[in-house]
Amino acid sequence: MEFCKGEHKHFIVYKPYNYLSQFYSNSKQQKNKRFLGELYNFPKGIMPIGRLDEKSEGLLLLTTNGKLSDYINSQKVDKEYYAQLDGNISVEAIKKLETGIEIGFDGKKYLTKPCKVFKLSDSPNLPMRSKKIRDTRHGPTSWISLTLNEGKFRQVRKMTSAVGFPTLRLVRVKVGHISLNNMQIGEVLELDKLV
Repeated sequence: MEFCKGEHKHFIVYKPYNYLSQFYSNSKQQKNKRFLGELYNFPKGIMPIGRLDEKSEGLLLLTTNGKLSDYINSQKVDKEYYAQLDGNISVEAIKKLETGIEIGFDGKKYLTKPCKVFKLSDSPNLPMRSKKIRDTRHGPTSWISLTLNEGKFRQVRKMTSAVGFPTLRLVRVKVGHISLNNMQIGEVLELDKLV
């Protein structure tokens, strides 16, 4: 299937912490918020493919092609996150995350689908976040890689809290075959194609 013919534009962004996954304010409540439009002069009609909540950071795909956006969202593409957790996560908690955990969503209970989770042996090599995360004087932290192909609102955060290890920092590092690699926070790259 060919989505990339014509004049469509495609970008990848390292979305910073405390930015919304939109390009400008659409309400008075958002007047003190930060937006993707501050990072780059994006073309008209640009849209994010999926979103990252304000407190999350990392890889965000953008396109002017609505059909491509729908295709990527509908194909349940794998998304990998690195999550820094409050506490030293246990093997038992990792197993619960892998097999599915009950979280709240839209006022109802939701059982997450099985996903791939493992503990990282070292802290990942990520750029320093703008807002400092508490240090080890307040107790240990641990990092996990979590790969899933669904995307409920704040799902990863809800999942890690449900097993007793709240997320302190959340960075999306991969969507499908596209990786964050060595991008810096706020960096924008234009690509010829996304699929």
